[in-house]
Amino acid sequence: MKIQEGYMPFHGYKTYYRIVGEKTPGKAPLLLIHGGPGSSHNYFELLDDYAETGRQLIMYDQVGCGKSSLPEDESVYVKETWAEELIALRKYLHLDQIHMLGQSWGGMLEMLYLTHYDQTGVKSVMIDGSPASIKLWTQEQHRLISYLSYEDREAIAEAERTGNFTGPKYLAANDRYMERYCWDDPDENSPEPLRRETNGKRASLIAEGPNEFTENGTISDYDVTDDLHKIHVPVLVTNGTDDLCTPLIAKSVYDHIPGAKWHLFANSRHLALLDQHDEFIKVLDSWLKEND
Repeated sequence: MKIQEGYMPFHGYKTYYRIVGEKTPGKAPLLLIHGGPGSSHNYFELLDDYAETGRQLIMYDQVGCGKSSLPEDESVYVKETWAEELIALRKYLHLDQIHMLGQSWGGMLEMLYLTHYDQTGVKSVMIDGSPASIKLWTQEQHRLISYLSYEDREAIAEAERTGNFTGPKYLAANDRYMERYCWDDPDENSPEPLRRETNGKRASLIAEGPNEFTENGTISDYDVTDDLHKIHVPVLVTNGTDDLCTPLIAKSVYDHIPGAKWHLFANSRHLALLDQHDEFIKVLDSWLKEND
């Protein structure tokens, strides 16, 4: 499988991109937008084999993450930067006709892009595990925390009260929360891409905050719920039953986008691509074929 890597100049920085496979007539490329802010393209490499179907895959590391530039300037780490980067990448790689798949923050970026910037040439969109409102997200995270043990709930509550997110009890509780609703900490048995560093901790802290339920970073005011009616391209909303993105969060996206469809992965946490790989590929393939 042909793999092409490169860097796009962006605002004086560099954005890393990775293209798998070659363009096939009648099959628009799939642009993959990773989560975070502060994750990287790494986990999308679990999709590499899908390019064998003739569907070209394009993935990239948002500035501040992965192999892209890691700016010191904190003012870079805002949603507008990443939206402008997406616009620039489409132009730079001549992605006139594309499908888009955004996971977690990547889906939030898609919604921002489609409601505030451009929908031209977007054949379909998959919004995977993403909220339209950070306020609803944090409300739901606290509901999910209520299912943890008493000790873990207390450790998290104490950290939130004091603003100290460095204590061992809190860190252990947060790890258990993430393992339950997000994914396991990578170990020697994890797929190799998941073991790689994302280099995005700083971006995550500035843009999101210290964790998934204390959203006090630059994207804490994110809410595009009332703008979703403007989206007129085909949209598939997906999430897992045991996902940080709860069914309520997914439904709040689905309900506001005209003609949207929704697929619930019955045995998945925040990354169905990992937890239910084969079903994820099947759902994705069917969706893309339907909208080519």
